[in-house]
Amino acid sequence: MIVLSPKQRMVIKRPFDKTLEVFEGTPRSGKTTAGIFRYIRYLNLTPDTNHLIVGYNQEQAYRLFIDADGLGLLHMFGDLAEIKHDLNNGTYLQVHTMSGVKRVYFKGGGKADSHKAIQGMSLGSVAFMEIDLLHMNMIQECFRRTFAAKMRYHYADLNPPSPYHPVIKEVFEVQDTRWTHWTIHDNPIITEERRQEIYETLKRSKYLLDRDWYGKRVVPQGVIYSMFDMERHTANVLLGKPYEMFFVADGGQNDATSCSCNIVTRHSDKFVLNRVAHYYHSGRDTGQAKAMSVYAREIKAFVDWCVERFQMPYTEFFVDPSCKSLREELHLLGITTRPADNNSKDIKGGKKGIEVGIERAQNILQNDQFRLVETDKYDHYHFVKEIGMYSRDDQGRPLDEYNDAMDEFRYSVNYFYRRYVL
Repeated sequence: MIVLSPKQRMVIKRPFDKTLEVFEGTPRSGKTTAGIFRYIRYLNLTPDTNHLIVGYNQEQAYRLFIDADGLGLLHMFGDLAEIKHDLNNGTYLQVHTMSGVKRVYFKGGGKADSHKAIQGMSLGSVAFMEIDLLHMNMIQECFRRTFAAKMRYHYADLNPPSPYHPVIKEVFEVQDTRWTHWTIHDNPIITEERRQEIYETLKRSKYLLDRDWYGKRVVPQGVIYSMFDMERHTANVLLGKPYEMFFVADGGQNDATSCSCNIVTRHSDKFVLNRVAHYYHSGRDTGQAKAMSVYAREIKAFVDWCVERFQMPYTEFFVDPSCKSLREELHLLGITTRPADNNSKDIKGGKKGIEVGIERAQNILQNDQFRLVETDKYDHYHFVKEIGMYSRDDQGRPLDEYNDAMDEFRYSVNYFYRRYVL
């Protein structure tokens, strides 16, 4: 049986009398579940046929709203729902509702040119997943696509952004918006014991406590890579002359397994570390643990894709020294690896260990020597999420949270720094 909190039931029953509804609050607050059930109610009422779910990429749009761990549109409509494909507009979920058959398209919106995929479409509604991670071009195009709707509706959810995030002024304050705040106390399936466990973890960092417990918009003090800027550090194509391609991986079954493809280029008289593709899987987050042999095969496919996509041989493959099982499995598949430089022996001035690698990564961000290069298949969703959350506790130590891709990123920077900067 599906259990809903009083707040979830209240928002589901609201009238559809605003252009935009924003559900903003902490992770695990039940906001997306409420948004799904409200959207189901909307689909049963609207006379409009075509609708859209937008996530950072298509996979996230499907995972968060269409599937949603068994609570998404696909499962709630059951036999009345079917995945189909339209040659003109792409993949969609066809649902039979009380007001007729509806097409719910789902697409990625994290890239600068994502909006081109919906130009020419006429939509009744748009649901934005993690709207603060979407490109503003896509967000604004979505609002234009619903101008002719008979029952115009937009839904957005997000964890609390920085108070200065452009989505607040350029979207929330422009549209006729109803804003609803959520905390972990609004989720009926979180037990008191689990809430206490989460609190004990978050209280070590005032930033994380304010953001992920109280659901406040806070300036990211303590965020380690606060100098990262999506606009400044993202490119559509490789810029400059390519010098080298290499891979870095960090593996785990409880923690995530992360592997990046990196290309070094020479551009504007300096070497640049380009992170061009990213394989990532978290058994903890997905509830699907994989054997290291499976990870190795999937990483091998990732490597083959990168070599074909960028038409370059790779020179090195580094793996976290503690992840011996992943190294062994990769060796069985013909991939020769070396231990990654994890800063275990580094001392520089008053800094030692991990802090040396963090300082190097901060330097290449500030010196304009790092780029995320957009790709279609293995994109940077998890990297972008982690780099905005990776922070220090109140004693100034890096938290062991949101650091799976960040550790592997640091290893790649160490190699780049020693070879091309020092």
